[in-house]
Amino acid sequence: MEYLTGVLLCIAFFIFIIHTTETLAYAVRLSGARVRMIASALSLFNILVIVSRLANMMQQPFTGSLIDNAPKQNTLEFVEAQFRILIGASTLGTLFGIILLPTFIAIFSRAIIHLSEEKGSVPSFMKKIFSLRYIKRSITYFSLPKFSYLKDTRVKDIPIKLFCVNMIITSIYTIGVLSALYAALLVPERAATATMASGLINGIATILLVIFIDPKLSVIADDVVNGRGSYNKLKNMSLMMVTSRLLGTLLAQLMFVWGAKYVAWFTKIIGLLF
Repeated sequence: MEYLTGVLLCIAFFIFIIHTTETLAYAVRLSGARVRMIASALSLFNILVIVSRLANMMQQPFTGSLIDNAPKQNTLEFVEAQFRILIGASTLGTLFGIILLPTFIAIFSRAIIHLSEEKGSVPSFMKKIFSLRYIKRSITYFSLPKFSYLKDTRVKDIPIKLFCVNMIITSIYTIGVLSALYAALLVPERAATATMASGLINGIATILLVIFIDPKLSVIADDVVNGRGSYNKLKNMSLMMVTSRLLGTLLAQLMFVWGAKYVAWFTKIIGLLF
């Protein structure tokens, strides 16, 4: 397949790592509740989120180069095929993160304790966790998901509204950059405006995540630490969120072109107003 280039595979791998990291971030609250150190856990969570957001910004220029190097004929079909591969990489990255979730709950539990021992010093913490001794010990924590993790999980306990909201937010975040770049091809006369819209789309998705999702999980984690809630409830909620995240990356395949058309329409409105 001519559209399957080395650059595309490198970007796909980068996106795979980004979505794996963001999925594993859900393990941090579980680890914090497990060792009863929520504040330190949130500090580690923020580190992971900042790293993933920075990595997402770094891959944007490389993704943009795919449009620059696209053939002059059948450009839309060519770029769409490449971008759908990148969306597929986000799905695989999320799925891989789910598989590693039990392992990283154990690893993050130790990491939170080490962060506390280092008095919150991130450089000292990084030096410690990336030491050969710590890496060797982390390998022993490896474990695959088991059906026992779904014990006591009931469909009626799943907040459907929250599940759907997280799925939609994930899909918007997944296609934010890609739809904006594709929109630049749909309205070449407004290409710069369409491309710059990617930051707005991802910003809105991040705000929605902070408003609707993060507070719910944080309150449940606090309840576990304070003895007002059960660890199983937090675990079930986290499993529900990563599942909705996985479905969100699949929904992104359906929303990709529609999102690009919406961005293209929005740029035309901006052109009429200004």
